[in-house]
Amino acid sequence: MARDQTDMTPIATRDELVAWFEQGCKPRAAFRAGTEHEKFAFTLDGHRPVPYGGRRGIRALLVGMQHLLGWDPITEGDKIIGMFDVTGGGAISLEPGGQFELSGAPVESVHQTCKELMAHLTQLREVAAPLGIGFVGLGMTPDWKRADMPVMPKGRYRIMTGYMPKVGGLGLDMMYRTCTVQTNLDFSSEADMVKKLRVSLALQPVGTVLFANSPFSDGRPNGFLSFRSEIWRDTDADRSGMLPWAFEPGMGFERWVDYALDVPMYFLKRGDAYIDVAGQSFRDLLAGTLAAHPGERATISDWANHISTIFPEVRLKRYLEMRGSDGGPWRRLPSLPAFWIGLMYDDTCLDAAWDLVKDWSAQERQQLRDDVPRLGFKARIHGRSLLDVTRDCLALAHAGLARRHCLDHKNEDETKYLAPLDEVAAQGRTPAEELLEKFHGPWGGRVDPIYTEYAY
Repeated sequence: MARDQTDMTPIATRDELVAWFEQGCKPRAAFRAGTEHEKFAFTLDGHRPVPYGGRRGIRALLVGMQHLLGWDPITEGDKIIGMFDVTGGGAISLEPGGQFELSGAPVESVHQTCKELMAHLTQLREVAAPLGIGFVGLGMTPDWKRADMPVMPKGRYRIMTGYMPKVGGLGLDMMYRTCTVQTNLDFSSEADMVKKLRVSLALQPVGTVLFANSPFSDGRPNGFLSFRSEIWRDTDADRSGMLPWAFEPGMGFERWVDYALDVPMYFLKRGDAYIDVAGQSFRDLLAGTLAAHPGERATISDWANHISTIFPEVRLKRYLEMRGSDGGPWRRLPSLPAFWIGLMYDDTCLDAAWDLVKDWSAQERQQLRDDVPRLGFKARIHGRSLLDVTRDCLALAHAGLARRHCLDHKNEDETKYLAPLDEVAAQGRTPAEELLEKFHGPWGGRVDPIYTEYAY
């Protein structure tokens, strides 16, 4: 989760909100990709969640990383809650249950993403090992219960924790017990944004199935391949989902602004203080008539922070965020940007991907999204299996990356990062099904071996 913004420039009109999105347009030569990934910290002794405080806690880990990297701390009151690279690099932040997130820098190639990831994990192990802390990549905690999870000292999370049970049954599980990997991509114009948004929304279930990696809850199979994805179906319907209106005529920045204005707020941030306005309307804040704070006017940071609390399968900020995939083993993490860059940054492949999905109805798209957490590759859309659709998408991603011809020091292009996904599609077996086979086989009905076999 990104740092909360601090631009207090006042805004008063809908047009200013639209202009904020328009400023995200970039020339193609300036296109970059950012990758964010979350991971669970666990105690090497006992495989338990890591608390925030104490000699061997999350705070000690952050302080150690700060000293190692020299990055600036992000603090809330007297608590360190993350850090960022002032030179334009990445940031490290905490999710509500102590999930440790790297928000990678915007980079030109998947090669750079992979290099950034390797450096981060090397640095992290150097600090974490003496503290007795390990990390594992999964979509959901395999055995820790919600009550087991520590609570990070962040004001926005306190407000969200109070609000979530009012709007869904699984929102607290989303906050405290899930991890994702996410890719952020650029657009050149409003029309380019709309095409990429539509293609990536329709195909987000492909990103879900290829990375499905959360088949366990409370130490046993939960009946899903991606329970993290299922959790999002019962988190908060006002701010999540497949956005069927994005496929209707007239879609653009203005339509997204109107959608965002209708999503209830969580908080205002004034100085270091988070003010609970959960459920209230940004339209009222814009007009200076917010019930809890009459006369308070909206700022650029209020808008940016509000946009960051909207959680559809693909989110528009000043770039597009692919949000449908479970966290996973480190070798698979660069595969996500490789997949979406191959599909979205090559016009021929983007057009072909649109041809693949353009005849799907809103009902079909929703049904696929509802089915994929449980059925995986067996889900169907428009008379085809998701496995067939996935193989088509991987072929397009290969073609797009090959045409980019972005070579590393070994003279290899970015298609090599698709290899883990090629293997999944060739076998027609999700990562979750691999875990389940081990659970029912060599693991003897236990999930604890995950902490050694799948540790970073």
